[in-house]
Amino acid sequence: MCGIFGIYGHKDAARLTYLGLYALQHRGEESAGIVVSSEKKIMSHKGMGLVGDVFDEKSIKSLRGDVAIGHVRYSTTGSSISKNIQPFSVNHSKGHIAIAHNGNLTNAFKLRHDMEGRGSIFQTTMDSETIVHLLAKSQSPDHRQNLVDALSGLEGAYSLVLMLNGYLAGARDPGGWRPLCIGKLDDAYVLASETCALDLINAEYIREVEPGEIVFISKKGIESQKPFSGKKHSFCIFEYIYFARPDSNIFGQNVYLTRKRLGKQLAKEFPAKGDFVMPVPDSGNYAALGFSEESGIPYEAALIRNHYVGRTFIQPSQFIRDFRVRVKLNPIKDVLRNKRTVIIEDSIVRGTTSRVRVKTLREAGAKEVHMRVSCPPLRFPCFYGIDFPTKKELIASNHSIKWIKDFIGLDSLEYLSKEGMLKSMPIPKEEFCTACFDGNYPAKPCGRMSKCILEKK
Repeated sequence: MCGIFGIYGHKDAARLTYLGLYALQHRGEESAGIVVSSEKKIMSHKGMGLVGDVFDEKSIKSLRGDVAIGHVRYSTTGSSISKNIQPFSVNHSKGHIAIAHNGNLTNAFKLRHDMEGRGSIFQTTMDSETIVHLLAKSQSPDHRQNLVDALSGLEGAYSLVLMLNGYLAGARDPGGWRPLCIGKLDDAYVLASETCALDLINAEYIREVEPGEIVFISKKGIESQKPFSGKKHSFCIFEYIYFARPDSNIFGQNVYLTRKRLGKQLAKEFPAKGDFVMPVPDSGNYAALGFSEESGIPYEAALIRNHYVGRTFIQPSQFIRDFRVRVKLNPIKDVLRNKRTVIIEDSIVRGTTSRVRVKTLREAGAKEVHMRVSCPPLRFPCFYGIDFPTKKELIASNHSIKWIKDFIGLDSLEYLSKEGMLKSMPIPKEEFCTACFDGNYPAKPCGRMSKCILEKK
């Protein structure tokens, strides 16, 4: 997760970055930050919490400049504390460096250990800071080559926006785990995690930053280098299942239509007898529409979401997740009473939030609750930017589907097959990372992270 945004060559760079981050709020709710560059100085404003809480009119007006980058954070590496708020920026003999990172570096522990052994001093616990140290250590007088040198030492997942001495740069790892796109607004260029951020500021979509590509944006326009391209792609399939907004296009294709296809395939594989189909809002909405269309069972929105409560999956503690489930979703009792309900979930991670939801449906009067899940069981840790880094956090790693059904309190439970999931995708199956389902890791973690992989063996 995490959302990143950058803009070059617009007098209202800070305000547009604020709006871009607002559109990307679903990708991280722990903190938000903006760094702005003018010809004379660098300014920043960062804070814990949602974009709308961190920034106000006064703070936006104080950020003067025509180049800006921004970040909304969901921590997978590094604690959820103020010193880890991005963008991370430093002044160095080579100039000013600011970086916003989405992803996880699988060799970050080793890189950090080696650099600290040679005298480097780290300010944060984020893996992203290692990139800044590598930039500073490059011996090239060309800042573009500095970035190539720095990224050549990285392994794992990264989509980046950077400010380097007046340039805006964007980069994507060779596998392309996380999305990053390019847009244009009048004469300004924009980089964003998802196209929904371009839509909000009325920017024109140009293309994606390609896996292994680095783009440098300046007064001369866009310069592209592809020093790391040509490797096998590892697009995160969970972006389509859960992370991205349905109105976004990622990896070149629409999220909404993909989720509907997942629901249709789910209905083909595991039909259910019920009075109506209902989603778990909001990420389950579109798979439920597909399931309803394919099965012929009516669609009902019997759980109403309080939109002033954030996404439960990306909260940093179980207590907060459980509390927000109760506050976030309220059942319509007159719709549920004495009905056989087919509920569509996008995924089951720990199982605790699903258990709370099903209990709520039972208390509201549902006669039967059947759950269908629009992806296969999550059985393996993710090391590329999803917050389930150990096997013990994944209910399907340690328990059978029947056990999970009984734990959640369901009358029946079925998951979409891996083959059905891949068949529903809009791009070839070979393009995806499916490690969280099958344990086939495209990039092996090293250092501390490798201990988590050993738990699955």
